[in-house]
Amino acid sequence: MAGSVNQQQAVIYCRVSGAKQVREGDGLASQETRCREYAKYKGYCVLDVFTDDMTGKAASRPGMQSMLGYLHMNASKGSEIVVIIDDISRLARGLTAHLELRQSLAGAGGKLESPSIEFGEDSDSVLVENLLASVAQHQREKNGEQTSNRMKGRMMNGYSVFCAPVGYRYEKTAGHGKLLVRDEPAASIIRKAMEGFASGRFETMAEVKRYLESQPAFPNIDGSIRQQVVTDLFSRVLYAGYIEHEPWGITRRKGHHEALVSLETFERIQARKAERNLAPARTDINADFPLRGAVACADCDAPMTSCWSKSATGKRYPYFWCQTKTCGMYRKSIRAEKIDAAFAEVMHALSPAKGLVGLVKTMLHDAWGQRLAQANTIKETTKRDIAQLDKQLDGLLDRVVESDNPTVLW
Repeated sequence: MAGSVNQQQAVIYCRVSGAKQVREGDGLASQETRCREYAKYKGYCVLDVFTDDMTGKAASRPGMQSMLGYLHMNASKGSEIVVIIDDISRLARGLTAHLELRQSLAGAGGKLESPSIEFGEDSDSVLVENLLASVAQHQREKNGEQTSNRMKGRMMNGYSVFCAPVGYRYEKTAGHGKLLVRDEPAASIIRKAMEGFASGRFETMAEVKRYLESQPAFPNIDGSIRQQVVTDLFSRVLYAGYIEHEPWGITRRKGHHEALVSLETFERIQARKAERNLAPARTDINADFPLRGAVACADCDAPMTSCWSKSATGKRYPYFWCQTKTCGMYRKSIRAEKIDAAFAEVMHALSPAKGLVGLVKTMLHDAWGQRLAQANTIKETTKRDIAQLDKQLDGLLDRVVESDNPTVLW
């Protein structure tokens, strides 16, 4: 509501340190209430309210920039607009940012006021203001130090303190607080990718990337993931159940969370990453060479790679060959048909031990149970997403129906 012609105009600026405080707290609303009470007491007409949900260390913030633009457009020479803040720390949490914003507000035609402090231009007032801004900066830095020390202590005790990586989520657990737990089905997908690369089933990380992109349940952007995602997955010992963070001097130690792969598998991945990958990435590693990753060189015992070779007549033949340069069988090719036939002979010669059939049935039953659990998880996640979208759609429709603004309908 517009005020009288002679009524002092004002805007309100509120800030909290993060989006979490907006979701779970009432900081912005409380600040606005105090500022409105102050404006009412002073007889000001509040024109607008501007908010930010980010740290006060920096001067450049969306809400602050919007307010400065508003002041530039509406404040006139000789008629300043009062900017009301709840406390000096809401303007900034750093002396440099505070001084910068004070200058920007003055240049835009704003006059700073607060129910908590009286701003003035005399030397004593400026000294007090700068001291309070320095105290706000000290509090921010001290809070940062305390938070960092608590995080370091928790990591030293074997707990992850950073954002949950893909395949995990945080869950409150008795005796542990927030603990990383498996986030299915992504956890099983990552385990298969890491074990496949460690065993040689996936020859290169490019093949792992294609495998992950083929899994609809794995997080992606328009069906694609960046190669850096695979690199990060294979570089985090956290997936092996361990915690470490070199920047804080925290050496590797056993974590309290469940591992997706063994430490041996993780170490094998690191060794394979250090090797030179000679085989090109393939879109399909299963159908053409089903024994790939299981066939080892008879001389060096390293996994053999495989490829198709084209003859002079244009006919293609499948081959296995050793890619270890120091091996005497380096680049010596063996027809895949011979290996497949030898493998079939071995399989025919095998006789299952007593009880093996029952064990295999149990293993297959367990594997099927895991796949079924993954499918059910995907189903439930999809149902929740659909319900959430329906709720948002209903809310938007209600707003359209209840709105008396004709522009909403366009």
